[in-house]
Amino acid sequence: MAYHHGNLRSELLARAEEVVATDGADALSLRSLARDLGVSHAAPSRHFADRTALLDALATQGFGRLEAALEAAVSSGGTFEERLRGASLAYVGFATEHPALLELMYARKHRDPAPELRTASDACARTLLGLLADSGGAIGDPERFGVILLACLQGIATFVAGDGLPPEHRPDELVADAVQRLLRGSRGC
Repeated sequence: MAYHHGNLRSELLARAEEVVATDGADALSLRSLARDLGVSHAAPSRHFADRTALLDALATQGFGRLEAALEAAVSSGGTFEERLRGASLAYVGFATEHPALLELMYARKHRDPAPELRTASDACARTLLGLLADSGGAIGDPERFGVILLACLQGIATFVAGDGLPPEHRPDELVADAVQRLLRGSRGC
């Protein structure tokens, strides 16, 4: 085996994300990652106790990246609707660029997550819920509105990632339209 320089943990996570994106989470093993990176089969165990720990770390990292994208959109200023549209675009952008990772993130979150994963997932949710709570009562129950919004955004992202959108429907326009319609509908309730 080649002597390994650098941050093996980061390289393992980066390669794991590539494998998940191309072959799915089921194809992931610590041994194959070690082989791909040219290190001994025992080297990954210094960073991840097992495959579950690796998957949790990958999901944790994903939630951190999604939270950063949402936070940037939320803190960009503007009206509530502009910030909500920005956060919605950030979510759909992340979801369409990393569909397999997002699927893994949600799957791991709902399976007795490690404390770090729960923390990262909760931070992501707090960012969105913080924005929704800032609506001045325009949306009713922020949590309920958030679930409906995420369902809509995930649907758009699924269509985009699966090439299911007709060319005349641009994702950014659909997101803007969805936000506007959801806001208009919540005001009428």
